[in-house]
Amino acid sequence: MTQAPTAPERLDPSLGSQTDSQADEVEDLSRPWITIVWNDPVNLMSYVVYVLQKLFGYSREKSTKLMLDVHHKGRAVVSSGTREKMEIDVARLHAAGLWATLQQDD
Repeated sequence: MTQAPTAPERLDPSLGSQTDSQADEVEDLSRPWITIVWNDPVNLMSYVVYVLQKLFGYSREKSTKLMLDVHHKGRAVVSSGTREKMEIDVARLHAAGLWATLQQDD
C-alpha cells in the first residue's frame, strides 16, 4: 500500500530568525566604513589641513572645509571604503598625531 503524500512539515520559527540575522550580516558587510577625525586641543588647524592634504591628496579648500567641520562640529568624515582601508587610514592619522576612529557608515 502506498502512502499518500503528507503536507510539508512546519518550519521551526527559530530557523527563520537565523536566516534573517544572516541576511542582516550580509547587509552589514555591504555598507562602507568611514574614517572620522575628532577635534582635539593639541593640533593647530593649519596642521590638520596639512595632514589631510598630504595623507589623502585633498585640495587645500577641501582640507580646510574638513578641518572646519572638525573644529566646529567636533568631527569630520575624511574617508570611506573597506574596513581594511579605513584601518590603514586611521593608523596613518594616528601616526600624524590626529585623533581618528573608524565605524561602519549608517
